[in-house]
Amino acid sequence: MLVTVAAYANGLPGAFQFDDWNVIVNNPAVHSFAAWWETMPGIRALLKATYAANWTSGFGPVGFHAVNIALHAVNALLVYALMKRLLPSMEVRAGAVASLAFWISMVFALHPAQTEAVTYISGRSGSLMASFYLAAIVAHLQSRRVVSALLMICALMCKENAWTLPAALLLIERLDAGCRWKSALRRIAPQLIVLLVLGAAVLLIPAYWRLLGASLETRSLGDNLLSQIDGQWYLITRPLLGQVLNIDPDLAVRTEWATDLVAKGAVLLALIAAGIAQWRKRPWLGFGLLWFFIHLLATNSFLPRTDVANDRALYLALLGPATIIVVAVHRTLSKGPALAAVAVLAVALGAHTTQRNADYRTEIGLWEVTAIASPHKSRVWNNLGFVLHQAGETIRARYAYEVAIELDPENYRAQVNLGSLEAEEREKARVSEESVDGS
Repeated sequence: MLVTVAAYANGLPGAFQFDDWNVIVNNPAVHSFAAWWETMPGIRALLKATYAANWTSGFGPVGFHAVNIALHAVNALLVYALMKRLLPSMEVRAGAVASLAFWISMVFALHPAQTEAVTYISGRSGSLMASFYLAAIVAHLQSRRVVSALLMICALMCKENAWTLPAALLLIERLDAGCRWKSALRRIAPQLIVLLVLGAAVLLIPAYWRLLGASLETRSLGDNLLSQIDGQWYLITRPLLGQVLNIDPDLAVRTEWATDLVAKGAVLLALIAAGIAQWRKRPWLGFGLLWFFIHLLATNSFLPRTDVANDRALYLALLGPATIIVVAVHRTLSKGPALAAVAVLAVALGAHTTQRNADYRTEIGLWEVTAIASPHKSRVWNNLGFVLHQAGETIRARYAYEVAIELDPENYRAQVNLGSLEAEEREKARVSEESVDGS
């Protein structure tokens, strides 16, 4: 917990960013508990209650960031508790279980891809959901199935992505070589019932209808599946490897097969096939691969989202690669070199995380680095222009708006923003002329 807090401490002074304005700052429904209650029943009720608690506390953005960091530290502890229980089923000798669980939780806590779910305040939906999600798995392993089901409900009240929990539990149940499918399904029955209840909620609560409708209107299911090949490839080859961290990646919607999509799709299917093939021979490898892809199902598979991919989609999924890396190092190297290798990795990841947190310090700073990472995305340049405009840097704002319009002539937001800036400049010029004439 101390290491996690240390790695994220420089994110405490960060400003509200991007979706934070619509979701929190300009959303009166989370400015008091009375206002929050009036919006119920609604989606993500528990998440919004935490926003209301933060807002009414009066601590401002620092308070929001402190809660996000605390949640991430708790999740690292839950990962440690979970892996201590699972590693013995992955052919890890008893004497090494606690050490490997510790380093897996360290990689999970310090990986820079997690910053979007921690330092970006609106990313709380993923980290808060993960707290209940991981706690539900630990409770299930303790045979507290009713408690596990209740925790799953809490997870769903933070973010709908928690619907993958039964699949994750089934994966864990099957780590036991003697476990049969019928027995495994019986053990996860409470979570399956909760999943059915979620389906009923989608039918009964209008807010869920609107959310589902907005998703289906974004793009066709076929185009989305093609686009998600690119999305998953991006997540694996960019933020997962720490090469690129980007709050607004430039990923186009794909509408037809192409050579690169065939190649990327083949690699992704090969990784899934490897997870299945290695399940009994190298269970740590099979578990890591299948856990990773199961947890991308919620965000990067069938249902369309506005963005093809976001770094925060890796938050829970990252447990899989962390397990593979740490166990592989343990099995490949002797004790001393293995410890040194994972320690160096943890330090490098923590340093990268601290560096990335600094990008969130100001809105201008975040969109400047995003424009470098996505130089051909119109929305990025419009957002950069907007925050520059708000800061009074009109020359730079005008340039950013013009780039946004050049990249996408149909970007009406950029057109409106540029028109607003020009109107302000004309008004200033008029006032200046009147002042000169008056003197």
